[in-house]
Amino acid sequence: MPKNSGNEPGLRGLQKAAILLIALGPERSAGIFKHLKEDEIEELTLEIANTRSVTPQVKEDVINEFYEVCLAQQYIAEGGITYARDLLEKALGSEKAMDVIGKLTASLQVKPFEFVRKTDATQLINFIQDEHPQTIALILSYLAPQQAAMIVSALPPERQADVARRIAVMDRTSPDVIKEVEKVLESKVASLVNQDYTIIGGVDAVVEILNTVDRGTERHIMETLETEEPELAEEIRKKMFVFEDILLLDDRAIQRVLRDVENNDLAVALKNANEEVQGKILNNVSKRLAVMIKEDMEFMGPVRMKDVEEAQQKIVNIIRKLEDSGEIVISRGGGDEIVV
Repeated sequence: MPKNSGNEPGLRGLQKAAILLIALGPERSAGIFKHLKEDEIEELTLEIANTRSVTPQVKEDVINEFYEVCLAQQYIAEGGITYARDLLEKALGSEKAMDVIGKLTASLQVKPFEFVRKTDATQLINFIQDEHPQTIALILSYLAPQQAAMIVSALPPERQADVARRIAVMDRTSPDVIKEVEKVLESKVASLVNQDYTIIGGVDAVVEILNTVDRGTERHIMETLETEEPELAEEIRKKMFVFEDILLLDDRAIQRVLRDVENNDLAVALKNANEEVQGKILNNVSKRLAVMIKEDMEFMGPVRMKDVEEAQQKIVNIIRKLEDSGEIVISRGGGDEIVV
């Protein structure tokens, strides 16, 4: 095989994708970009910019590999893995067929519970809430965070933390187990997926869910986990942001956040905050505004915990939005990150 051919292990997937887009030309590549995420577009654009020259042999190998993968994907869609393998073996030979199938089962197959992700969360709640917590955890691990968050919030409080814990410690699930769980939902949509072992769940999955649920649900789950699984709770907390974590922000970041916060929301949010958090925030507003906020807190009288939590959640949402846009950086985990 020629050096630097498209099928060489030394050529990364990102490099192959860049070479393919270069070969397809700007018009077709632009059409493909419409279906990619922003970070994928950025990575590919940078890789294309760094690709100086491509030999005709490498370009041909990459195009051939792409064609083989598309062909295999079509065969899988028509008749499954076994059908695809049989046809590919006849066309490419046994070794090549196994190589192509291996790439598909690792990255290109349709994920389990695809039909569930297209179902309204309120409908999902009705037919999974009575399932075993492990079954619920498995299903939620495959859902979008916002969809999973709605379901977690609707579960009885005593089950919320249990399901969250099971998601966090989940590692690999066999295809047989996935199929059995899918059969529970077969009355809604029939779609069994034949795939290799899949890595799902984990701390990142539960953090995404907790960052989306309401403040009360988040607090209940974290308090329960801190009692039952303190090490796991600490690992989760390091990756998520709650109202009290505003202490992680420096003065410039807090001042930027407060520009987007209504004074009334700030007064309500601080009503139940500890002195350290109150001091951190009030030290970053003008003396006149600090006095006004203190007076509002004093004269507003008793405030429902739900209202306090909603006000705090508004501020947390602003912080997360500013972090996503890169306007502020949150130092997580006690490392050496620089907060700006």
